[in-house]
Amino acid sequence: MIGRVALLVTFKKAKPKSQSLSRSHIRDLAFIQMNNVQKPIHRGKLRQIVGKEYFIWKRRMKWWLGSENWTEQKAPFENSYSVFKHKSMILRPLKDVDMYLQENKRTNLKIAIEKINGTEIKPGQTFSLWKNVGRPTKAKGYLEGLVLKQGSIAKDTGGGLCQLGNLLFWIVAHSPLKVIERHRHGFDVFPDINRKVPFGAGATLSYNYIDLQFTNPTEVDFQIKLWMDDEYLHGELISSEKINSTFSIEERNHHMNQQMWGGYTRHNQIFKIEEEFDGKITEHLLVENHAIMMYNPFIES
Repeated sequence: MIGRVALLVTFKKAKPKSQSLSRSHIRDLAFIQMNNVQKPIHRGKLRQIVGKEYFIWKRRMKWWLGSENWTEQKAPFENSYSVFKHKSMILRPLKDVDMYLQENKRTNLKIAIEKINGTEIKPGQTFSLWKNVGRPTKAKGYLEGLVLKQGSIAKDTGGGLCQLGNLLFWIVAHSPLKVIERHRHGFDVFPDINRKVPFGAGATLSYNYIDLQFTNPTEVDFQIKLWMDDEYLHGELISSEKINSTFSIEERNHHMNQQMWGGYTRHNQIFKIEEEFDGKITEHLLVENHAIMMYNPFIES
């Protein structure tokens, strides 16, 4: 017998704070009712290649002609304070995925983090992952790794760097830095197995127009630290002055829908909660996720 039992996730869900229909409750109800997702359109191979190069050059023109103050300097802080740190497992066995792709990911991550480790984010500056890392090519030492294309598992040079995007997004979400560009896969390919963070609490990447960018709206300097050991990719955000707030993440309105065209989709909202030392609490919607599920969303009861 098939029961309608949602897959288990291991993070804490937000509890309702009031029974009245506040503005936030009305917004949440509207979100739940607006989760129709169109059936995916599969593009031809030529269309994919031409479209990708078009958007790459469009983004490069924005880099060259735009007015953003990009991060460049890399210098150690005389005094530093840890804002938030996180780690993620490098080798994670996945169904129907060759382990050599996971091993190659280790090499790809090592090359990429060398371009980012130590990057300083001064007040008013913007960090772009791809502007710092550059295009991943074989000439730079990148290997074939796992990528997702139109909901399917594939291989491409530099594959696996999404793990770096996921790590940086989660760290920045627990800091005063402001995410200004972040993308999520339109497909949810793997079920929740030992999930440590909410569904959709990451950032997918594709050079260079699917980027992760964040800015420093404070008057404090920040710096990114990245390193690897045999098991984990590690990251830490440090600041030049002590931050007088703590940050947490809440997932809300997580649910699964069956669409009119037959497929299942998964949805949620992720909120960033800031608590100042004087007790003042503020929150805002960080990201909203709508993804087509590529696995059975229900398990046997």
